[in-house]
Amino acid sequence: MPELTYREAVRDALRKALREDERVFLMGEDIAEMGGSMAVTQGLLEEFGPQRVRNTPISEMAIVGSGIGAAIQGMRPVVEIMYEDFLTLSMEQLVNQAAKHRTMSGGQVRVPLTVRTQGGAGWSPGAQHAQQLEAWFVHVPGLKVVFASTPEDVRGLLWSSIYDDNPVLFFEHRTLYPIKGEVPEELEPIPLGKARVHREGEDVTVVATGRLVHEALRAAEEAERDGVSVEVVDPRTLLPLDEETIIASVRKTTRCVTAHEAVTRGGFGAELAAVIQHGAFDWLDAPIERVGAKFAPLPFAPVMEQYVVPHAEDVYEAIRRTVARG
Repeated sequence: MPELTYREAVRDALRKALREDERVFLMGEDIAEMGGSMAVTQGLLEEFGPQRVRNTPISEMAIVGSGIGAAIQGMRPVVEIMYEDFLTLSMEQLVNQAAKHRTMSGGQVRVPLTVRTQGGAGWSPGAQHAQQLEAWFVHVPGLKVVFASTPEDVRGLLWSSIYDDNPVLFFEHRTLYPIKGEVPEELEPIPLGKARVHREGEDVTVVATGRLVHEALRAAEEAERDGVSVEVVDPRTLLPLDEETIIASVRKTTRCVTAHEAVTRGGFGAELAAVIQHGAFDWLDAPIERVGAKFAPLPFAPVMEQYVVPHAEDVYEAIRRTVARG
């Protein structure tokens, strides 16, 4: 199988959708000539022209609102919000409009809108350009929420998001763009709502998202040297959530760690812990451990930034704690 970077895999899914479906078009700040702030859409303007790769004004509410209108009229827009922090400026459109139209119309109105955005620490962007806000949107009925961690997954999940008839928030992590991975020669759609088991294990389940999937895999290798077998599960789609795969894993291992880069309090790990407590309580041999960022705005200074966000060492320590308490 060929290797692609995470960035190339996103671009490949967008290019294929643009080639095969005239209803698909892209909108966002500086996505045309500049190719986007993270160079994801480079080359698409030259191939598809300014009608289908559209620069927009600096107004997140206008970008998302226009996308909603186009989706209702039968298009399949993919809009880009340059940093996920700026989703805050489009919350009314996302939460009160995009998420509600299908239900309020009795199913007569579809909103096949995909909102791509990226964030994450690791390059000193400061407190306003690196937040991880995915848990906010899991709380909103009518939205779907995706967070892919590998090139193969980001390509297949983005394709499925574009062709879902509901609004999808598609989160990407800034530091994952350069990573490489094998992908199928032909693009294979990955269904929304299906988790991926990256590593089989017997003693502890780590349920991780985004960048923390890779940190969890490193922690699992370290734990293996200590004689602890770790299973690593990536939900991939946070809403809908593949509860069956996660619960089955925890019932097998009897211990669990949740891990994400977002702050721990109120983060998606809390929802995972509740789901696991309900579905696997009688199998748990130790309390669920949660790994996330410290409850603070992200510092600009690199050393402080690294102190606030979690790493493989934090996941490894959580694994050790839950094994010790069993």
